[in-house]
Amino acid sequence: MKRMLLIAWQVIRQPSVHFSLGALVIGGFVAGIIFWGGFNTALEATNTEEFCISCHEMKDNVYEEMKTTIHFTNRSGVRATCPDCHVPHNWTDKIARKMQASKEVWGKIFGTISTREKFLSERKRLAEHEWARLKANDSLECRNCHNFDYMDFTVQSARAAQMHSTSLADGQKTCIDCHKGIAHQLPDMANVEGW
Repeated sequence: MKRMLLIAWQVIRQPSVHFSLGALVIGGFVAGIIFWGGFNTALEATNTEEFCISCHEMKDNVYEEMKTTIHFTNRSGVRATCPDCHVPHNWTDKIARKMQASKEVWGKIFGTISTREKFLSERKRLAEHEWARLKANDSLECRNCHNFDYMDFTVQSARAAQMHSTSLADGQKTCIDCHKGIAHQLPDMANVEGW
């Protein structure tokens, strides 16, 4: 064992053309830490409400609508921001969502929704895409804040208590099935399944 450690130490110390293998490994490790730190810093910088509403398409359309909802102002003072509802909290899910969202940058670059009129003409398609995403992940972003285990069904309306304690709790439905338009205005709901 001692002999193997000595051989390994000699290989690490042995110089390459310019640097020892040990220096290259340590340098690579430090560079990896710097890259990882920079990557996570950039990831978190793009995961803020300020970043989301930095383009007028979001600020002038969906953000203005959200200001009138309970997710923006309420009796408890707890406010949801854009990433709370549109970006999962778990790191791997967050990376996957960020990759999906990179396609949305094309809309900004090519002016797909650069005016209110363009936004309204695309609203239903955009909403259906987001509803499908939430349906597919069982409304993960909703469940980051809302938990059935802590709901007091006795203070909910009879219909909400019944739905929360049966259909949603046993996985037959997910939050977005009933709560479309909870934070943004609904598009024309003609021909939308379940409406």
